[in-house]
Amino acid sequence: MNIPFKSVFVAALFAIGITVASQAQNSKPLKLGYTSVDYILVQLPQSKQIESELKAYEAQLTKQLQDKNKELQDKYAAYQKGEALMAEPVKADKQKELQDLQARIQEFQQNAESSMQKKQQQLLQPVYELIQKNIKLVADENGYTYIFNSDVLLHGPEGDNLSDLVLKKLGVTPAAKTTTPATAPLAPKATAPATK
Repeated sequence: MNIPFKSVFVAALFAIGITVASQAQNSKPLKLGYTSVDYILVQLPQSKQIESELKAYEAQLTKQLQDKNKELQDKYAAYQKGEALMAEPVKADKQKELQDLQARIQEFQQNAESSMQKKQQQLLQPVYELIQKNIKLVADENGYTYIFNSDVLLHGPEGDNLSDLVLKKLGVTPAAKTTTPATAPLAPKATAPATK
Protein backbone atom coordinates (compact mmCIF):
# COMPACT_ATOMS: atom_id res chain seq x y z
CA MET A 1 0.00 0.00 0.00
CA ASN A 2 1.54 3.29 -1.10
CA ILE A 3 0.49 6.27 1.00
CA PRO A 4 1.42 9.57 -0.61
CA PHE A 5 4.26 11.36 1.14
CA LYS A 6 2.18 14.51 1.51
CA SER A 7 -0.53 12.61 3.45
CA VAL A 8 2.01 11.05 5.78
CA PHE A 9 3.71 14.40 6.31
CA VAL A 10 0.42 16.17 7.08
CA ALA A 11 -0.62 13.37 9.47
CA ALA A 12 2.75 13.55 11.24
CA LEU A 13 2.51 17.35 11.61
CA PHE A 14 -1.04 17.02 12.91
CA ALA A 15 0.03 14.38 15.45
CA ILE A 16 2.97 16.50 16.59
CA GLY A 17 0.70 19.55 16.88
CA ILE A 18 -1.78 17.70 19.08
CA THR A 19 1.08 16.29 21.13
CA VAL A 20 2.65 19.72 21.63
CA ALA A 21 -0.71 21.17 22.65
CA SER A 22 -1.36 18.40 25.16
CA GLN A 23 2.21 18.61 26.50
CA ALA A 24 1.82 22.35 27.03
CA GLN A 25 -0.89 21.52 29.57
CA ASN A 26 1.34 19.01 31.39
CA SER A 27 4.29 19.96 33.57
CA LYS A 28 6.70 17.60 31.77
CA PRO A 29 8.43 19.29 28.81
CA LEU A 30 8.17 17.69 25.39
CA LYS A 31 11.44 16.14 24.29
CA LEU A 32 11.74 14.50 20.87
CA GLY A 33 14.50 12.22 19.67
CA TYR A 34 15.18 9.89 16.79
CA THR A 35 17.09 6.76 15.98
CA SER A 36 17.76 4.53 13.00
CA VAL A 37 16.61 0.98 13.64
CA ASP A 38 18.37 -0.16 10.45
CA TYR A 39 21.64 1.45 11.54
CA ILE A 40 21.39 -0.31 14.90
CA LEU A 41 20.43 -3.65 13.34
CA VAL A 42 23.37 -3.68 10.92
CA GLN A 43 25.83 -3.14 13.75
CA LEU A 44 24.51 -5.88 16.02
CA PRO A 45 26.47 -9.16 16.04
CA GLN A 46 23.18 -11.02 15.52
CA SER A 47 22.75 -9.39 12.10
CA LYS A 48 25.68 -11.34 10.63
CA GLN A 49 24.26 -14.61 11.96
CA ILE A 50 20.81 -13.78 10.58
CA GLU A 51 22.29 -12.84 7.21
CA SER A 52 24.23 -16.11 7.14
CA GLU A 53 21.13 -18.16 8.00
CA LEU A 54 19.07 -16.37 5.35
CA LYS A 55 21.75 -16.96 2.70
CA ALA A 56 21.91 -20.67 3.60
CA TYR A 57 18.12 -20.95 3.48
CA GLU A 58 18.01 -19.11 0.15
CA ALA A 59 20.72 -21.41 -1.25
CA GLN A 60 18.68 -24.44 -0.18
CA LEU A 61 15.55 -23.11 -1.91
CA THR A 62 17.55 -22.15 -5.00
CA LYS A 63 19.02 -25.66 -5.21
CA GLN A 64 15.55 -27.20 -5.00
CA LEU A 65 14.31 -24.87 -7.74
CA GLN A 66 17.31 -25.69 -9.95
CA ASP A 67 16.64 -29.42 -9.46
CA LYS A 68 13.01 -28.97 -10.46
CA ASN A 69 14.00 -26.91 -13.52
CA LYS A 70 16.53 -29.56 -14.54
CA GLU A 71 13.85 -32.23 -14.23
CA LEU A 72 11.58 -30.14 -16.50
CA GLN A 73 14.38 -29.63 -19.04
CA ASP A 74 15.22 -33.35 -19.06
CA LYS A 75 11.59 -34.36 -19.50
CA TYR A 76 11.09 -31.77 -22.23
CA ALA A 77 14.21 -32.95 -24.06
CA ALA A 78 12.97 -36.56 -23.84
CA TYR A 79 9.56 -35.47 -25.10
CA GLN A 80 11.07 -33.62 -28.07
CA LYS A 81 13.27 -36.58 -28.90
CA GLY A 82 10.40 -39.07 -29.00
CA GLU A 83 7.57 -36.77 -30.07
CA ALA A 84 7.58 -37.87 -33.70
CA LEU A 85 7.06 -41.53 -32.72
CA MET A 86 4.38 -40.91 -30.04
CA ALA A 87 0.72 -41.72 -30.55
CA GLU A 88 -1.61 -38.75 -29.99
CA PRO A 89 -2.91 -39.93 -26.56
CA VAL A 90 0.68 -40.50 -25.31
CA LYS A 91 1.75 -37.12 -26.71
CA ALA A 92 -1.18 -35.41 -24.96
CA ASP A 93 -0.28 -37.15 -21.67
CA LYS A 94 3.36 -36.05 -21.94
CA GLN A 95 2.34 -32.46 -22.73
CA LYS A 96 -0.01 -32.44 -19.73
CA GLU A 97 2.79 -33.85 -17.55
CA LEU A 98 5.14 -31.07 -18.71
CA GLN A 99 2.50 -28.39 -18.11
CA ASP A 100 1.77 -29.76 -14.63
CA LEU A 101 5.47 -29.84 -13.78
CA GLN A 102 5.87 -26.26 -14.99
CA ALA A 103 2.88 -25.18 -12.88
CA ARG A 104 4.39 -26.90 -9.80
CA ILE A 105 7.67 -25.10 -10.42
CA GLN A 106 5.89 -21.73 -10.57
CA GLU A 107 3.99 -22.57 -7.39
CA PHE A 108 7.25 -23.60 -5.72
CA GLN A 109 8.81 -20.26 -6.71
CA GLN A 110 5.93 -18.32 -5.17
CA ASN A 111 5.99 -20.45 -2.02
CA ALA A 112 9.77 -20.07 -1.78
CA GLU A 113 9.51 -16.27 -1.88
CA SER A 114 6.84 -16.33 0.82
CA SER A 115 8.90 -18.79 2.84
CA MET A 116 11.96 -16.52 2.62
CA GLN A 117 9.94 -13.57 3.89
CA LYS A 118 8.57 -15.63 6.77
CA LYS A 119 12.05 -16.91 7.64
CA GLN A 120 13.44 -13.37 7.61
CA GLN A 121 10.60 -12.15 9.81
CA GLN A 122 11.06 -15.10 12.18
CA LEU A 123 14.78 -14.36 12.56
CA LEU A 124 14.45 -10.57 12.82
CA GLN A 125 11.45 -10.34 15.15
CA PRO A 126 13.37 -11.09 18.39
CA VAL A 127 16.13 -8.66 17.40
CA TYR A 128 13.61 -5.90 16.62
CA GLU A 129 11.97 -6.53 20.00
CA LEU A 130 15.36 -6.25 21.70
CA ILE A 131 16.10 -3.00 19.85
CA GLN A 132 12.66 -1.61 20.76
CA LYS A 133 13.15 -2.50 24.42
CA ASN A 134 16.51 -0.71 24.49
CA ILE A 135 15.17 2.32 22.66
CA LYS A 136 12.54 2.62 25.39
CA LEU A 137 15.19 2.27 28.11
CA VAL A 138 17.38 4.98 26.55
CA ALA A 139 14.36 7.25 26.06
CA ASP A 140 13.28 6.82 29.68
CA GLU A 141 16.80 7.31 31.04
CA ASN A 142 17.30 10.49 29.01
CA GLY A 143 13.85 12.04 29.47
CA TYR A 144 12.63 11.70 25.88
CA THR A 145 8.88 11.84 25.38
CA TYR A 146 8.85 10.49 21.82
CA ILE A 147 11.41 8.68 19.67
CA PHE A 148 10.99 8.63 15.88
CA ASN A 149 12.65 6.30 13.41
CA SER A 150 14.93 8.37 11.18
CA ASP A 151 13.47 6.67 8.08
CA VAL A 152 10.59 9.14 8.29
CA LEU A 153 12.62 12.05 9.65
CA LEU A 154 13.67 14.70 7.18
CA HIS A 155 15.93 16.59 9.56
CA GLY A 156 16.90 16.55 13.19
CA PRO A 157 19.68 17.84 15.42
CA GLU A 158 22.47 15.30 15.82
CA GLY A 159 22.22 15.70 19.59
CA ASP A 160 18.77 14.07 19.48
CA ASN A 161 20.02 11.06 17.52
CA LEU A 162 19.88 8.22 20.05
CA SER A 163 21.20 5.44 17.79
CA ASP A 164 24.65 5.29 19.36
CA LEU A 165 23.20 5.41 22.89
CA VAL A 166 20.94 2.47 22.04
CA LEU A 167 23.91 0.55 20.62
CA LYS A 168 25.89 1.20 23.79
CA LYS A 169 22.91 0.04 25.87
CA LEU A 170 22.99 -3.17 23.78
CA GLY A 171 26.71 -3.56 24.53
CA VAL A 172 27.85 -2.70 21.01
CA THR A 173 30.48 -0.10 20.24
CA PRO A 174 29.12 2.10 17.44
CA ALA A 175 31.11 2.10 14.22
CA ALA A 176 32.61 5.35 13.01
CA LYS A 177 30.15 7.21 10.81
CA THR A 178 30.86 9.04 7.61
CA THR A 179 27.27 10.27 7.34
CA THR A 180 24.56 10.34 9.96
CA PRO A 181 21.77 7.78 9.62
CA ALA A 182 19.06 10.44 9.47
CA THR A 183 20.76 12.40 6.70
CA ALA A 184 22.33 9.60 4.67
CA PRO A 185 20.84 9.58 1.18
CA LEU A 186 18.63 6.54 0.59
CA ALA A 187 18.05 7.23 -3.07
CA PRO A 188 19.37 9.68 -5.62
CA LYS A 189 17.77 13.06 -5.10
CA ALA A 190 15.84 14.62 -7.93
CA THR A 191 17.23 17.99 -8.85
CA ALA A 192 14.81 20.84 -9.15
CA PRO A 193 14.91 22.86 -12.34
CA ALA A 194 16.76 26.15 -12.01
CA THR A 195 14.53 29.20 -11.63
CA LYS A 196 15.35 32.68 -12.85
